[in-house]
Amino acid sequence: MRARALAAPVIVGVAALLAWEVFVRVGRVAPFVLPAPSAIFQEFLRSFDVIVRTGSASGMNVLVGLVAGTLLALGAALLASRFGLLGEVSAPVVAAANALPIIALAPILNNMFESTSSIPRRAIVALVVFFPIFLNTLRGLREVDPTHTELMDSYAASPWAFNRLVRLPGAAPFFFTGLRQASSLGVIAAVVSEYFGGLQNGLGSRITAAASNTAYPRAWAFVVGACALGLLFYAAALLLERLATPWRRASS
Repeated sequence: MRARALAAPVIVGVAALLAWEVFVRVGRVAPFVLPAPSAIFQEFLRSFDVIVRTGSASGMNVLVGLVAGTLLALGAALLASRFGLLGEVSAPVVAAANALPIIALAPILNNMFESTSSIPRRAIVALVVFFPIFLNTLRGLREVDPTHTELMDSYAASPWAFNRLVRLPGAAPFFFTGLRQASSLGVIAAVVSEYFGGLQNGLGSRITAAASNTAYPRAWAFVVGACALGLLFYAAALLLERLATPWRRASS
């Protein structure tokens, strides 16, 4: 069954790459418009060591920012769900702040720190991942079964016990939904933030350098590396969800 589920996207992906290759070759599309997949693959193999090294730098920025943003979002969601007025005020404010573009934040943060510091990129990742995790977790913390609330009240449970035994387990599916979204958004934020100066050791800086030198297949090879990094973090979020919520796996 799993092999059948995996076969469909693989077939579609291979067919899309073949159609892309044929379109570029038959249509004689210029490389600066759209390179052929075969040329991108050759550049990927040729630059594999560089892609791994720069991908590791970008991945570390994503990891640090994702952990920091997740912890901040969890703490803020617990406070917002504990105090009703704070929750009503914070949700629209956070939603509005989520509209801030990376291109506006990156130059400001880069000017606040040294050019060799990774803090601006990690801060941008933390800000970007904060919003989906906060909003999803807050929604999950609010959706508590009244029966469970009455049961915990009958036991005179403390707020900490209520959160630990009822609210946090109930909010876990919502939290992991936000984490899956944040894992991909964090990679995008880390790569895009590298376009605006700062330490030039990640995938984003290599993409812009290759494109400025008209080495478009190489630029696309680094884009493939960024896609692989995003898939890696998304898969890690899925694995963490399966490990942390075994009751959902058993019920399915």
